[in-house]
Amino acid sequence: MRLTFTIQRYNPETESHPHDEDYRLEVGRGTTVLDGLIRIKNEQDGALAFRYSCRSAICGSCAMTINGHEKLACRTSVRKELERHGGVHVAPLKNLPIIKDLVVEMSPFWAKVRAVTPWLTTDAPEGPRSADGQLTLLPGAFDFHNVDACIMCGACVAACTSHEVSKGFLGPAALAKADRFLEDPREPDAAKTARLRAFDGPDGMWDCVRCNFCVQVCPKDVKPMEAIVRLRRAAIERGVTASGGARHITGFAELVEHEGRLNEAVMPLKVVGFHPARLLHVLPLGLKMLVRGKVPNPFNPPIPGIAQVRAIFAARRTRKAAR
Repeated sequence: MRLTFTIQRYNPETESHPHDEDYRLEVGRGTTVLDGLIRIKNEQDGALAFRYSCRSAICGSCAMTINGHEKLACRTSVRKELERHGGVHVAPLKNLPIIKDLVVEMSPFWAKVRAVTPWLTTDAPEGPRSADGQLTLLPGAFDFHNVDACIMCGACVAACTSHEVSKGFLGPAALAKADRFLEDPREPDAAKTARLRAFDGPDGMWDCVRCNFCVQVCPKDVKPMEAIVRLRRAAIERGVTASGGARHITGFAELVEHEGRLNEAVMPLKVVGFHPARLLHVLPLGLKMLVRGKVPNPFNPPIPGIAQVRAIFAARRTRKAAR
């Protein structure tokens, strides 16, 4: 089967903008995109630049954008791409600077991973020790939720919509790595709380918009967004609630428990707190809500069944206290 590979080319030393080039290649049914790229480089254009190493979906080096989706070229079938998209278009990962052609600069990615301190952060870690004094992880004593399967390919960062608009965002890969150490039983509680406080500010765990794209493109089923949700839950449970995102969740729960429903007039106040400048910022919103009838009458009686709603919250507190 003869197929056209459309590849985005870009040499920043000689060009101002990327451009596409077509390469015709005879391929078989089992050909992968990486196989095709290697043949194009060897047989047609030796100047084509791309990364690869293991060819077995282990190293993550060959992550790139294939037909608009972040994938590993070594495990992407040319035949399936042709059936789904009618062709093969290859481009570098998004949200990372391009060095040349399909090669991107990974330094910003690694800087985010280092920023979450991906190691045990105490000189006196907790847990059982072996005969020689080494810390051990006993089977069943931990659950890393598969985040330790991450191969650091960068596909999730390239797909991340939050990173697209905010380059300072730590990103799904780094936050998933942070969750792995939050789940580590050798890390003392005080150190875990300190980690969560570090992720509670701007560009941290609350900047994720839960678009789920990182989960869709991850080649190892790490589910980074779910790791971020676990970080958020742990932060709230430990009282790390200074950010607007945490106040939104706690305020939402408080209103539902008190009134049995969401009070849209009070919710903005729960998020901004008693900060004068922030209150002035949301005041126009409050006036618009009042005009449009979105402000409930404070003298209305509680909704029917409010006792059952409050009983649910009380039961949850009882279960948490019993743990």
